[in-house]
Amino acid sequence: MALIEEELGQPWPNIYSELSSSPIAAASLGQVYKGRLRENGDIVAVKVQRPFVLETVTVDLFVIRNLGLVLRKFPQISIDVVGLVDEWAARFFEELDYVNEGENGTLFAEMMRKDLPQVVVPKTYQKYTSRKVLTTGWVDGEKLSQSTESDVGELVNVGVICYLKQLLDTGFFHADPHPGNMIRTPDGKLAILDFGLVTKLSDDQKYGMIEAIAHLIHRDYGAIVKDFVKLEFISEGVNLEPILPVLAKVFDQALEGGGAKNINFQELASDLAQITFDYPFRIPPYFALIIRAIGVLEGIALVGNPDFAIVDEAYPYIAQRLLTDESPRLRSALRYTIYGKSGVFDAERFIDVMQAFETFITAAKSGGGEELSGDMAELGILQGQTENAFPGFLSNGPPVQTRAALAFLLSDKGNFFREFLLDEIVKGIDAVTREQLVRVMAILGFGNATPVFSMVPTFGLFKPAGLLPTITEEDRVILNNVQTILEFLTAGSSLSQTSNQGFNVSQVIQELLPVLPSISSKVLPEVLSRLSSRVLARVIRDTIW
Repeated sequence: MALIEEELGQPWPNIYSELSSSPIAAASLGQVYKGRLRENGDIVAVKVQRPFVLETVTVDLFVIRNLGLVLRKFPQISIDVVGLVDEWAARFFEELDYVNEGENGTLFAEMMRKDLPQVVVPKTYQKYTSRKVLTTGWVDGEKLSQSTESDVGELVNVGVICYLKQLLDTGFFHADPHPGNMIRTPDGKLAILDFGLVTKLSDDQKYGMIEAIAHLIHRDYGAIVKDFVKLEFISEGVNLEPILPVLAKVFDQALEGGGAKNINFQELASDLAQITFDYPFRIPPYFALIIRAIGVLEGIALVGNPDFAIVDEAYPYIAQRLLTDESPRLRSALRYTIYGKSGVFDAERFIDVMQAFETFITAAKSGGGEELSGDMAELGILQGQTENAFPGFLSNGPPVQTRAALAFLLSDKGNFFREFLLDEIVKGIDAVTREQLVRVMAILGFGNATPVFSMVPTFGLFKPAGLLPTITEEDRVILNNVQTILEFLTAGSSLSQTSNQGFNVSQVIQELLPVLPSISSKVLPEVLSRLSSRVLARVIRDTIW
């Protein structure tokens, strides 16, 4: 009571009409009381810092840091204790400033409001907050880890998305997600408390982690080692050759269980930590905070789902980031994810990314995300187009029901990925056209017209036989890719039910045209331009000596 009066400049009864006589909750740095504001009757949580915490923490950090300075004299100890303590010290001192904690909570709430409205953060009453007293809105609920409600699994998914958004998008990371800080509210939302311990990530760190995951999917260990330099695991100028085979062995073992999505994050972090004893490889301080936070989050999730794996749960969010982020680095990472080192389009990898995206959409709808119209939940909703480039050509039937992946590709947000796929679409149209011509010639009795055309004399450098439509092995791969992708994108929709014999191309076109964004001014001209360039290049190649 005395501290509240000292910090806020007036006796507590002038501020709170009610205040519990004993703490409702307590922790190492402070304790929390339940009260009611006199000015408006709002029920609030009042956190009061314990006496002499600042002095105690300062002495502890001073002792540990001096020990770290001694350990620097032993080259076999590659862990940077001083750097780690400095990182923790900065966070600890920030955590002891309740004004900073209140501002962190307000900023966090703003970052989540549009994308994840099902995540709630208590309001900070800045008027009644000081360095050692924090007044926030009261949140009713129960610990997520102890709740027996049926929607706990969905809220865990929301929590995973929330933390991945912090880690890989906003760069403002809540580094203390222990069970007491994650609450299921009575209306089925996820409340996150206590923003004293946060860490901030740079764009290089955020993008570097996503790029490393893309390289890990393709087991491109040479690229991963370079990623680790960017992420500060390895210092600039260090010879990477001795480290590469060691890291390759660690990741090969981690990938044995079924690929990147099934990696055990805690085991991988432990194996990487072991490398630090023998090689110039270290766990950077910021990543130590991330490991701790993810480990706690995974522990909460495992209570309700013994099969939970954080990397598997993270992949859908990463797919969403790759598909929607406009930064050049992530667009390059998306292309690498689909094409790999070989530069050849991989239809199965494309489907893998799109399926992960659909899994993300399902998770983003959890906990009321769909009802609250969260931006992330609406990524898979196809908005109908009002303009029609071909009036009278199409019937006025019901709108096509599409799966989330197709809806995204046809939406404005899918514009980059759609452009990204135009070359494959053009190759597919070219190959399909020539395949149909070959079939028509066979029906007309020209199954092998090459001998006939070879009798036609050449005119200078011009070879008439080169005009014959042919199907190469590359064309067969392209046709197979087109079929695989079409079957995936139209699965479960009216488009896949047009015929038992295969796709009804005309119906596909008729149903998709009304929803293709600005097809008359954007997509079709680009497709036709690229198609004509491709056909002309092939004709010149095949008919000119």
